[in-house]
Amino acid sequence: MKVLITGATGLVGQAIVKVLHQKGIPVNYLTTSKDKISTAEDYTGFYWNPAKGEIDLKCFENVQAIINLAGTSIAKRWTPEHKKKVLSSRIDSLRTLKKGVEQSESHEVECLVSASAIGIYPDSTSAYYDESTTESDNGFLGEVVTKWESEADTFKALDIDVAKIRIGLVLSKDGGALPKMAMPVKNFVGAPIGSGDQWQSWVHIEDLAQLFVFAVENNLTGVYNAVAPNPVTNTKLTKELAKVLERPLWLPNVPAFVLKIVLGKMATLLLASQRVSGKKIEEEGFVFQHANICQALEAIYASHENGVAASLEV
Repeated sequence: MKVLITGATGLVGQAIVKVLHQKGIPVNYLTTSKDKISTAEDYTGFYWNPAKGEIDLKCFENVQAIINLAGTSIAKRWTPEHKKKVLSSRIDSLRTLKKGVEQSESHEVECLVSASAIGIYPDSTSAYYDESTTESDNGFLGEVVTKWESEADTFKALDIDVAKIRIGLVLSKDGGALPKMAMPVKNFVGAPIGSGDQWQSWVHIEDLAQLFVFAVENNLTGVYNAVAPNPVTNTKLTKELAKVLERPLWLPNVPAFVLKIVLGKMATLLLASQRVSGKKIEEEGFVFQHANICQALEAIYASHENGVAASLEV
């Protein structure tokens, strides 16, 4: 097997590449930077420019599966220009991939595993969402995910299996939201956000990477939530983070209106409540190694401290 990855150099992409290489599976990856093209046998880079619909068709040689992670970061102020870029980057990437597969006469692609997001679910502190939920968020996030998933589904016309992985809050010490959440806690100014009652459905970066590879190896189709079995409220997450970092929490909650002033509509990312079930992927046989928030955070920061200690010893 060989896997083609878009977004391979990002936080999630790097973790997936690591898992694939541990399993002895070689990777082709697409990059918009010709300076980042590797020619290593198990990690080969190819140029593409989704905005212009350009792609090197050699990237599909001997590839059985595509993992699609491409898309501009949503965690920036939602100006009209950035919102347009968030949406177009996701749609253009999938359209360019599909056009490339169609033009590649001898392709062997059997499945597409495409990133998606739990942001499609409505904001609610009482509802519990799973993949059968038909309601969707009526804001920007709901629009992005709906169009993103619809575009991924167009690959079915090429007789390619399509799985869409709705990713929750990714916990990693190397990037994403966690380091930004940990910084004020480390500096003794941490506090829950808004009411603190909003649900945060999270997943450890290692479990997320394993889940994508599991989807590829098992040719899964349809929608799967990539969230650990036990969602927590923002207050619980903040308290567990403070406990692991050995810091007190003494400040009152950060008011929602302050976040809206600072972040604009992007404050939705921090204030929205989505309590999401990951049971469907477990029923397929996937096992989460990090099922509880306290254990997940301890694993993340213990590995970090051990790494620091080892570097100091050297």
